[in-house]
Amino acid sequence: MGTNEHGFNKTDDSVQENKMQPAGAGDEDISAEGAAETTSEGTSQSDTSAMNDERTYQRGPVILRGNMIPSDTTYGNLLAPEKSTDWLHMDPWRVLRIQAEFVDGFGALAEIGPAVSIFGSARTDRHDPMYKAARKAGSMLAQAGVAVITGGGPGIMEAANRGAFEHGGTSVGLGIELPHEQGINRWVNLGMSFRYFFVRKTMFVKYASGAIVFPGGFGTMDEMFELLTLVQTHKVTRIPAALVGKAYWSGLFDWLEGTVRAEGMISAFDPQLVQITDDVEEAVAVATSALA
Repeated sequence: MGTNEHGFNKTDDSVQENKMQPAGAGDEDISAEGAAETTSEGTSQSDTSAMNDERTYQRGPVILRGNMIPSDTTYGNLLAPEKSTDWLHMDPWRVLRIQAEFVDGFGALAEIGPAVSIFGSARTDRHDPMYKAARKAGSMLAQAGVAVITGGGPGIMEAANRGAFEHGGTSVGLGIELPHEQGINRWVNLGMSFRYFFVRKTMFVKYASGAIVFPGGFGTMDEMFELLTLVQTHKVTRIPAALVGKAYWSGLFDWLEGTVRAEGMISAFDPQLVQITDDVEEAVAVATSALA
C-alpha cells in the first residue's frame, strides 16, 4: 500500500452527507438501503456523477469532496510493511496524529458526566427486537441522567443514541474511519471520528462507568473482550458489564466456561465478569451499579 503523508483515508464513517438532525427532526426511519440509493430510474449518468461528487470526506477540520477524497487509509498506512527505510522519517508524524486524537478525545469527553458505553452490531435492522431493546436502554439511561456512548454508527449504536437523544440525554457517538460503514448517525449530539481503533477504545473505557453489550460481530466482541481483559488484568477497576440476549451469548460463554476453562486458559472467576440477561431493565441496573 502506498503511504499518504497527510493521513488521508477513505471511509464511510467520514464520507458522509453531514445530515445530523436536531431534536424533532421526524421519526421516519431511513434504512441503510435507502440511504445508499443515489439514483432512481431515469436519472442521467451526469446527474449520478454529480451526486457522487457531492459526497463529503471530513478529516478533522479539513473537508474534501469529489476526486479529492483519498482512497487509502491512515490505519492501513500505519500497519503496512515498508520496502525502504523512509518510514523512519514518517512514523514521528503518525505519532503526533495519534497524540492529537487522544488530546481531542479527552477534551471533548472530559465533562460529559456519568456514562455507560453500549456496544452492538451496525447491521441490526430497525425492526429487530434488539434495536428496540437498545433504544429502550438509551432512553432509560438518559432519564437517569447518564450519558450514552456508542460507536456512532447504524444498527444497535443508532438505537441507543436515538433513545438517549429522544429523552434529552447526552448522546455520544465515537466513529471510526472504515471502508464500508456509514457516518455518525443523526441521533448523536456529541460526535467524534477517530483514525485509530486503540484511541477510540480508550475513550469507550475511560469515560464509562459500565457497559451494555448487545449482539454483534467481530467489532462488538473486540470491544467486549478489550474491556474484560482490562478488568481481568487489573488495568482498570471493575466495570460492570451486561450482555443482552441469552440465546445469542450462551454458546460463547458455554465454550468459555467449558473448553477454555478446562484447558486452564481462564480462571473460574473470569466468566463472572459479565452478566447475561434478556431483561433490558436488569442490564441498565447492572451497567449503572457502580454509580449508586
